[in-house]
Amino acid sequence: VSTLAEARAFARAGFSDITYAVPIERGKFADAIEIARLGGIRLNLLTDDAETVKALDAAAVDAGLQFDVFVKIDCGTHRVGVETHAAEAVEIPRSITNSRKLKFAGLLTHAGHSYNARSKDEILLAARHERDSMVGLAERLRSQSIEVPTVSIGSTPTMSTIDNLDGIDEIRPGNYIFFDNFQATLGSCLFADTALTVLTAVIHKDHTRRRIVVDAGAVALSKDRGPVGIDPSCGYGRVLDIEGNETGMRVTGLSQEHGEIDAGESGAFDKLKVGDRLRILANHSCLTAAQHSHYNVIEDGQIIDRWEIHRGW
Repeated sequence: VSTLAEARAFARAGFSDITYAVPIERGKFADAIEIARLGGIRLNLLTDDAETVKALDAAAVDAGLQFDVFVKIDCGTHRVGVETHAAEAVEIPRSITNSRKLKFAGLLTHAGHSYNARSKDEILLAARHERDSMVGLAERLRSQSIEVPTVSIGSTPTMSTIDNLDGIDEIRPGNYIFFDNFQATLGSCLFADTALTVLTAVIHKDHTRRRIVVDAGAVALSKDRGPVGIDPSCGYGRVLDIEGNETGMRVTGLSQEHGEIDAGESGAFDKLKVGDRLRILANHSCLTAAQHSHYNVIEDGQIIDRWEIHRGW
């Protein structure tokens, strides 16, 4: 999960092994302790900071709880994490292992830089590096008598293309549940595999500029720019008809509650009327879902269920 609010939701729904996949900081210790006390919950935490290990251990002692703690590894994204060649890549796991109330859960990474790839071959190179660097570090730790229970990797692009997972215990391709315009353009999936769209209504037609305005703006879609490195004209999402068929149009501009679509020579412009519905295939399903309260689950054109979305932190 990416927030402790999500952790609470999964814990209350009966999930018992949950990883909060963002480095923990002391301001969230109390919330993590509260979740761990729900009963029967293994809440795995992450860190890449030696001082946080000491503070978390002290908090766990005071709470009478044990936390399983992964060390976050930077395999090339350079956002958070310890680089595999750094001394901290050994020192922090050893510190966790020697703690009073922390258990070293293993190594965890996310090859987020794979989103910058321009082809499936480039994604595969990132995937192999993600795997090999983690397996190599695990072997290094084991050679120094540090047990590594779990080697965890995963980004949707790399896990969609990896050729083998030798030495890997866990994968986390979170975005694969829905995929999105970015993943399909990148080559992680086919457009037919994408599952999350935003229902929107036409609220204005500009005949002079052949522009359509819909009521899905930045609040509904997010402002994720999508795969502009591969498709400079990707806009803020692909415009589909109500049945989910490609129209050839893109959302080209966003304000808070308005989405602008330059129809150009598309025949869809002349057919559409104010009040007609369209579906927008989101650039980034994760960010888009976070803008909404629920999913409508559709099979064969019929809404068969409604799933609540748990937001917040």
